[in-house]
Amino acid sequence: MKVNILMSTYNGQRFLAQQLDSVLKQTYKDWTLLIRDDGSSDRTPEIIADYASRDSRIHFINPDKRENLGVVKNFYTLLKYQEADFYFFCDQDDVWLPEKLEVCLKEGQKYSQTAPLLVYTDLKIVNQGLAVLHESMIRTQSDHANTSLLQELTENTVTGGVAMINQATAENWRGKDLDKVIMHDWYLALVAAAKGTLIYLDQATELYRQHDNNVLGARTWSKRIKNWLQPHKLIAKYWWLIDASQKQAKLLLNLELALTERQLIEAYVYLLDQSWRQRRRILKQYGFAKNRPFHTLVFRTLVTTKIGYRHYQKYGYQA
Repeated sequence: MKVNILMSTYNGQRFLAQQLDSVLKQTYKDWTLLIRDDGSSDRTPEIIADYASRDSRIHFINPDKRENLGVVKNFYTLLKYQEADFYFFCDQDDVWLPEKLEVCLKEGQKYSQTAPLLVYTDLKIVNQGLAVLHESMIRTQSDHANTSLLQELTENTVTGGVAMINQATAENWRGKDLDKVIMHDWYLALVAAAKGTLIYLDQATELYRQHDNNVLGARTWSKRIKNWLQPHKLIAKYWWLIDASQKQAKLLLNLELALTERQLIEAYVYLLDQSWRQRRRILKQYGFAKNRPFHTLVFRTLVTTKIGYRHYQKYGYQA
């Protein structure tokens, strides 16, 4: 069984060594770590090269040409670099708990490998010094973990750092329109849910570090208050997320899908093209929702009324 760990790095010198050490301490030892640096200007490349020189399982795949691709394209490049049975995604600033690989592999091997599979777990939210802020990211942030295509179309609960996919999932991620993929973890969860199985394990396998340079961090009260103080931006952000998630879901229509899944995806992708009455009917028929009641209310109100939609189409969303 071949297991590849994929790590994308960018100016990660502060926490990279600690994350690499946590990979080395995994109870499951038969893995290959592929690291692609995305154009760092700090000591990140030197740290990677040092670890690679000391452990033959660690491979720095672009030591001489560190072109900046962005996180999605960087992980796509890593995924396609070398074939494996299972793939794990690894962020540069978190810490893996020792049994992470073992737990996910044990679960993954229960399923047929001819169909797409994604297994993911819970996380503990920690501060820069690794003090635990919340024991469960799923319960704190998302209320529940998604395991169906219907749930995952509108809102992602899969964090890449605790996700494992099989080769069948990797084969279904093709390089066309990578700019329409919001994040690799969300899109691959959609692939697994649409064509195979999306599994959640109610166990934390990672310390999810919060700090100033997170690409995507956990929701905090300060972030929420900042949003509510700018309601026009908040509405535009909601519309961006609806629009972007529809474009991302549309990529699934290029895959071979069962009729039921294709109809569900098409209903979501083309929802805003319908009349007011049809939008109401589709929302009721399929039950498109968010993970929390308040966000579901906002989502359904916006889709039904299209309040602020024309403004978003004209001006877009500026963070």
